[in-house]
Amino acid sequence: MSAFEWRGQTRLLDEVAETLRERIYTGDYAPGTILRQEHIVTEFGISRTPLREALRVLERDGLVVHQAGKGARVASADLPRLLDAYALREVIDGVAARFAAERATDKTIDALKKLIEEQAAMVDPWDPKAYTQSNVDFHMAIMDASGNSSLHAFIPLLRLTSQVFAPAFSLSVERARHAVSEHRLIVDAIAARDGDAAENLARSHIRATSARLKAERPDLEFKNV
Repeated sequence: MSAFEWRGQTRLLDEVAETLRERIYTGDYAPGTILRQEHIVTEFGISRTPLREALRVLERDGLVVHQAGKGARVASADLPRLLDAYALREVIDGVAARFAAERATDKTIDALKKLIEEQAAMVDPWDPKAYTQSNVDFHMAIMDASGNSSLHAFIPLLRLTSQVFAPAFSLSVERARHAVSEHRLIVDAIAARDGDAAENLARSHIRATSARLKAERPDLEFKNV
C-alpha cells in the first residue's frame, strides 16, 4: 500500500501539486533540487501522468523550472528575478494594507498585534525558521484583513519570495528586528484606520528588503538556465 492515501482520483492532480508545493515551501526540496520523477512516483504510489501535470502547475506558479534534457528542478533565486518579484510585492502589500485599514475588524486588528508579539519572541532567542514562517503568516493575515479576495491570487508570490528564496539570502537577526518594528508600524496605521499611512509603510517595508538584497548579494546571477 502507498504511504500516501489520496482522497480521490478526480482531485489527484491537485493533491500531488499541493504536496510538492508544501515540500518546496518548507525547504524539503531546496532551490535547485532536481525532482526525480521515478523516485516521486514510487514514493507517492502514482503514475507519471498526474505527476507531470502537477509539475506543470508548479511551473506556472514559478516554483519549478523545466530544463531540456535535465527534467524538472526547484526554481533557484537570481537577483534580477527576485527584485522584480519584490517590485510587485510592494504594490500588492501596499494595497492590502490600505484595504485592511479601511475594512479590518477590531478582532482582526487584535490578532495582528498578537502576531507582532509572537514575531518579537522569535528574534530573541533567534529562530530563523520560525521567523520565516511567522513573516509569511503576518503578510497573509494582512491580505485576509483587507477583505479583498482578489489579493489571494498573489499568495503564491508571497510564499515564493518569503519561504523559498529567503533562505538563500541569509536573513539576519538584525534585519528581522527591523522588520518586526516595521510590521508594528503597519499594524498601528491599520488600527488608526489610516489607509495612506498603512499603504506607505507597507511599501516602504518591501523597499527596505529590496535595498538589502541589492546591498548584500550583488554576487547573485541568473541560475535558471
